[in-house]
Amino acid sequence: MTQVDPYAKVHLDGKRLIVTGGGSGMGKEAALLFAGRGAKVTIADVNVAGAEAVVEQITAAGGAAHFVETNLTVDADVQRLVERAVAQYDGLDGAFNNAGIIGPVGSVADLSFDEWQKVIAVNLNAVFLSLKHEINYLVENGGGSIVNTVSTAGRFAYPNLPAYVASKHGALGLTRQAAYDYAGRGLRINAVLPGSTETPLAAAALEDPVIAEGVKKAQPIGRLGQPAEIAEVAAFLLSDAASFVVGADFYVDGGVSVNP
Repeated sequence: MTQVDPYAKVHLDGKRLIVTGGGSGMGKEAALLFAGRGAKVTIADVNVAGAEAVVEQITAAGGAAHFVETNLTVDADVQRLVERAVAQYDGLDGAFNNAGIIGPVGSVADLSFDEWQKVIAVNLNAVFLSLKHEINYLVENGGGSIVNTVSTAGRFAYPNLPAYVASKHGALGLTRQAAYDYAGRGLRINAVLPGSTETPLAAAALEDPVIAEGVKKAQPIGRLGQPAEIAEVAAFLLSDAASFVVGADFYVDGGVSVNP
């Protein structure tokens, strides 16, 4: 009889997971890490070239992954994503809802309503739609685990990012509410709150050396985060090692939240 190490639970062997925004940045690193830990990954993104490259990298290494082009702000697209994920791997065990944008920089009065709506659509509405369709499947099929990427902006204000901060506060509230509502139905729903991280999304702002230096100094650890460091925490939350973790928001921010 095979002996199982009771302390070796931080793996994802056989888990069938969706990763949204998996074509670049944190989503890409998460998809690679999850597959490397034994998961079968469905990547959702509008970035076709990036997502297909991630799938190729995973499969070349002997892992399991496929891509579903998805506009996460469209209800029918998200429903199709979950259906395709279930069909591909004969089920679904969880998801890392990671896709997001920063949006325009400016004060509340400077922001156009269209700019506001775009950020809310991607950072909040898409999280709602993803949760809705993932939960509908999981509660009827044995439960599972969902992790949402929020941000330290889900807890704190940042200069001239009103839509981003509002959307992330909303996404954290939605995560906590869903976690509370479904904890007794076999679902664990949690959030990761990254600090400033080296991703293509942040690259434009960090091209300014003054901004880049300011961001680094604001983080007690003295550097930016790496996407794989965020993915490691998400992997833990999706694993069976986190079996008693529900409705938590994990800061992965180099110490910013210690003294905001």
